[in-house]
Amino acid sequence: MTASLTTNAPTTPSLTADLARRIVASDPLADAEAVQAARVALVDFLACAIAGATDPALTILLDTLGGVGAGDATLIGRAARADAFTAALANGHAGHALDYDDVHASVRGHPGAVIVPALLAAADDSGASALDLLAAHIVGLETMARLGLALGSRHYEIGFHATATLGSVGAAAAVARLLRLDAAQIAVALGLAATQSSGLRLQFGYDAKPWHAGFAAKAGLTAARLAARGFGGAPDAFDGPINFFSAFAAGAAQPDLATRGWGEPWQIVTPGLILKEFPCCTAAHCAAEAVLGLRADHAIDPDRIAAITASFPPGGDAALVVRRPTNGVEGRFSVEYVIASALVHGDLGVTTFADRPIPPAVQSLLDRVERRHDQDAPRMSNDPATRFTDVTIRFTDGSSLSRRVNRIRGAQDLDAKFQDATNRDPRFADVPARVFAMTTRDDLRGLTAALGQPVS
Repeated sequence: MTASLTTNAPTTPSLTADLARRIVASDPLADAEAVQAARVALVDFLACAIAGATDPALTILLDTLGGVGAGDATLIGRAARADAFTAALANGHAGHALDYDDVHASVRGHPGAVIVPALLAAADDSGASALDLLAAHIVGLETMARLGLALGSRHYEIGFHATATLGSVGAAAAVARLLRLDAAQIAVALGLAATQSSGLRLQFGYDAKPWHAGFAAKAGLTAARLAARGFGGAPDAFDGPINFFSAFAAGAAQPDLATRGWGEPWQIVTPGLILKEFPCCTAAHCAAEAVLGLRADHAIDPDRIAAITASFPPGGDAALVVRRPTNGVEGRFSVEYVIASALVHGDLGVTTFADRPIPPAVQSLLDRVERRHDQDAPRMSNDPATRFTDVTIRFTDGSSLSRRVNRIRGAQDLDAKFQDATNRDPRFADVPARVFAMTTRDDLRGLTAALGQPVS
């Protein structure tokens, strides 16, 4: 039954209403740095989605759920088209399939793989311009990140995958902004997205993890479109005794952080996105940098290594759920595999994490890696200052090498990452230039046409 948008509305100003008002009233296009950051983020996402378009699990999803050929929405890296909801799902899965996509500390997850697919699906028939899409991306990420801060770190620690749980709300905010919903409609859209929030970290290392990004994108798109049509839902999802925070924060919520400092600066600028240098879980990146740095500075013979220790802050390896992987895909969530592969091969490219057996030299070395936690360090949280990894390599002669990395440096060359991820396919070569120049509706249509080509 369709309910009035004012049903059960609170009589005093609410957090939900304040958040909805900010989503409507913000002017992110006035901030040139935020707009440029959104363009960079879009290029990074598209690199990851093109690379992930051939993921076998995505084919299973599309074959099982249908929707291909039922609409005009673009499927990245595929010639076929689909309805908007299927496209949001598919492109979200593709963007997250290699775990190569952007990360945000406030979210403790991956905003781009949820927000961008929802926006691209909505934009196909909305009449929105490229600038409209960039503005909606900034606002959607702001919503997702501010809610991540408001939830606190316990949400992730008790087992939720924030990319999925926060992603549905961030995507709804982004699409609602793109569709020019009013504040009352947006308040309902946020609640409809929140009631679809789901996703557990126990799925890390399985096909279900990138599916999380896809179904969150679809959920956000669904919520915004339903609200636009007058579909009823609670307009106060972040208020009252039973709300989003009471359900998901495990007692650690600070709700005022959802709006405090909104856009000052934009979260896409500060702390900004981490664009991944390696296609594996972010929690292993500090260790990867430490090992590759040691290898570059010293002649390390793997056969002389007696033991390797990777030390994290408490909770710092929570996402690294695999200790003894059997293939490269599982290795994306194994610091043991990342360290061993970096030492043996000297790099960590897309092929390192392919679905193939682990080479004997890597297997032998990862069995010598041990994890530890520095109990004197602050617990890992949304604060980037709490992140670090110490790596110590001990040799059979009693000597050792150590390196500590406190901050993920991220991708050093976005163009090189795009070329590597797309296998230098000339059909996608002009995508970055299109993104950095686009402003109009026609520009956006040109981009989506370029993306709807099959990956060879």
